[in-house]
Amino acid sequence: MKFDLAVTVREQAGKGAARSMRRAGKIPAVLYGQGECLLLTVNPDELVKILKSHAGSSALIALTVAGAKSKPTRTALLRDFQVDPISGAVLHVDLFEVSMDKPIRVKVPIKVVGSVPAGVKEGGILHHNLRDLHVECLPSALPDHIEVDASPVTIGAGIYVREIPVRVGVRFLDEPDQMIVSVVAPMSDAKLEALLTSGVGALEPEVMAKGKEVASEGAPGAELAKAGGGAAAGEAKAGEKKDAAAPKAEKKEAEKKK
Repeated sequence: MKFDLAVTVREQAGKGAARSMRRAGKIPAVLYGQGECLLLTVNPDELVKILKSHAGSSALIALTVAGAKSKPTRTALLRDFQVDPISGAVLHVDLFEVSMDKPIRVKVPIKVVGSVPAGVKEGGILHHNLRDLHVECLPSALPDHIEVDASPVTIGAGIYVREIPVRVGVRFLDEPDQMIVSVVAPMSDAKLEALLTSGVGALEPEVMAKGKEVASEGAPGAELAKAGGGAAAGEAKAGEKKDAAAPKAEKKEAEKKK
């Protein structure tokens, strides 16, 4: 898919100039590649149409550059863009100029097609392991997306990069054994509960033991008990000394009477 985009060369750069452009309803942009770098302004309405398309990240853009000293028409890819996190408005755009006779390397989105996978009908869960594919091709052969038919995939099976049908003029750069989509069996409630409870059960006796140990040694009650025990022992010793001294006092008293 190819889009048309009108842009204008700008002279001013910097944050202040960028803010002024946004207030005027324009988006600052940069076009680089092919040994040149141009500062541009873009109409936000035209740009949003490209961003909202399913092939926005890999679509070719035919640029009409107003104010350019050379090459008023160019071909580019949307390399990157910045969005305001609060308003969602596009703040800046990076465009990469390409040559139609030189191969390019880009990410192409994967589109899952076909009916409901066989494994999903049996209760399995479809996993999208890979969302994009790295490809190398001439700009004229660049696909909008790569279709993957997941309808025959059963539980425990999947589709790999090596199984994608060959496309003329397009080379896939991802590892052949990399999984694109797969269907996995759901985890039963009983198994999930067993995993959770086994983890808690293994820790519980240790926690309880530590709790008892802390309570017996470090708790305030334990300290009071120790203090009370010490006081009682002190009183008992004092009593023993007092009882031992009593007969001596009585003996002295009897001698005085004599």
